[in-house]
Amino acid sequence: MAQTVIPVGDPRAVRRWSSLLSAEMLSQQYFAKKFVGTGDNSIIQEKKEVENDAGDIVSFDLSAQLRGTPVTGDNKALGADENLRFLTDEIRVDQLRKPVSSGGRMTRKRTLHNLRTVARDRLSEYWAEWKDQMMFIYLSGSRGINQDFYEALTYAGHAGNPIQAPDVDHLMYAGAATSAATITTGDIMTRTVIERLATRVDMLRATNPDASNLVPVTLNGDKHYCVVMSPYQAFSMRTDASAGNWLDIQRAAITAEGAKNKIFMGALGMINGIILHEHKSVVRFSNYGAGTNLPAARAICMGRQAGIVAYGTPGNSRMQWEEELTDFKNHVSICCGSIFGFKKTRFGGRDFGVMSVDTYALPVV
Repeated sequence: MAQTVIPVGDPRAVRRWSSLLSAEMLSQQYFAKKFVGTGDNSIIQEKKEVENDAGDIVSFDLSAQLRGTPVTGDNKALGADENLRFLTDEIRVDQLRKPVSSGGRMTRKRTLHNLRTVARDRLSEYWAEWKDQMMFIYLSGSRGINQDFYEALTYAGHAGNPIQAPDVDHLMYAGAATSAATITTGDIMTRTVIERLATRVDMLRATNPDASNLVPVTLNGDKHYCVVMSPYQAFSMRTDASAGNWLDIQRAAITAEGAKNKIFMGALGMINGIILHEHKSVVRFSNYGAGTNLPAARAICMGRQAGIVAYGTPGNSRMQWEEELTDFKNHVSICCGSIFGFKKTRFGGRDFGVMSVDTYALPVV
């Protein structure tokens, strides 16, 4: 039976395989599966302003809370108006592409259809991991020393969106540590650290009116934050004798209102309304402690709009798929990419939706 083959460069193939690549990548990407949404009640909010219009910058505002005292008695309210205050941030988009080669005609032992399938599988894996790594870098405000990251240690970000270190109000340390230099081997991730974190995010504005409180996401009427920690930090918490009953922590997530929401999927557990997750791409360091030689990791606690992602192409097919025959039609190249940008939200020089938590994190061997 004759096989139907869609030739290289055919528009039908380009449309089909770009859509397949987009769907496959989104199904594998950690942040996309759990945290990305289009509404304000999303941990990572997707902006669509430059999908169809010309331009590479999206500006977005935060309406600051009102302050000051009300007018009492018969005192005149006229002229005592408080101005609405808006803080502005912006995100840029730019194109990134990744080409792959299927070799020359004599080296190809599979049909073109199979080569497309292999290319889709490898590229979807690549882009899912690359985007997750990039989001961890931006949300953490540091490239860290993670050896499996695709980008070099000198990586400075994408599309001109700066990688911004946490401000002093949105960075806390485990134990008695007050800085990276004062971290010791005892300053590990524990239940107590999460309890401190829950208190700190609630009291940020109460102790410093210029700071921005993290805003929790609302699930079935309950308010939650999400913490993503390194597997090394999760190991410390699970094996810490003072952590309490680990089964109770797990049960809290299973029985919570809204437990079927995607934010709960794969959660380690929940403490005081904070949903706990772990991921291998949480940013790690090797230069903490007085001797700048201790391993550490930076867990991230996220509320609403912790980060913003924007795409420069409309619809569900966010990935571009191009095919080209070169070398007198002997060599097949496939190039895939996307126009997008990402950054953590930051207003007035302060982080808005994310709190960083640094702890000692000894690799488990």
